[in-house]
Amino acid sequence: MWVGLSMGGYVILDIQRRHPDAVAGFAMCDTKGDADAPAQRANRVRVAETCESGHTVDPVMHFADATDADSSFKRSEAGKALFSRWIRDQRPEGVAWRQRMAAGRPDLNDQLPLVTVPAAVIGGDRDPFSPPATMRAVADAMTGTDVTYTEIADCGHFSATEHPATVAAALVDLMRRVG
Repeated sequence: MWVGLSMGGYVILDIQRRHPDAVAGFAMCDTKGDADAPAQRANRVRVAETCESGHTVDPVMHFADATDADSSFKRSEAGKALFSRWIRDQRPEGVAWRQRMAAGRPDLNDQLPLVTVPAAVIGGDRDPFSPPATMRAVADAMTGTDVTYTEIADCGHFSATEHPATVAAALVDLMRRVG
C-alpha cells in the first residue's frame, strides 16, 4: 500500500505510472496531480536560487505563518513552533532541490483513472494548497476503483500531523479494503 502526503502524492502517482503492479492500495493525502503553472514554476526556481545564494531557508519561512483561514492547530503556538522548526531544520540546498523538483514535476492527473486498487483520498477543509474541491476532484477522477473521500474539519495541509487519529482511521479502513 502506498500513501503520499503533499509532494508524496506525486511520488505515488509516478509509481502508479511506472509500476502499477507494485500498488496494492493507494492513498492521496493533502495532494494533487497538477504540474505548476508557468508563474508558479518561475517562483519556485527564484526561491531555489535565493535559498542557495543566500544560504538561507528564509524564502520559505512564510509557510509557518498562519492566517485566520488556517486550522486552529496551525494558528496555535505549538503549530507555529512545529512548522517553524521543520523549516529551520532543513538545509538551504535541500529546500532549493525540493523547489526545483516541484517546479519540474509533470502533470500526473492522467494516472488517477488508471488506479484499480482500493484507494483513499484524505484532506483538510482548510488546506490552501489542496483544498476540498481539489481533493474531491482527485477522488472523482479515480474512476477505475473503489475510493473513499475523507474531508477533515479544521485541518490544513498536514492532516497526518494535525489530525493523526482521523488519518489513521481512514488508512486502516483502506488497509481492510486492500485485504
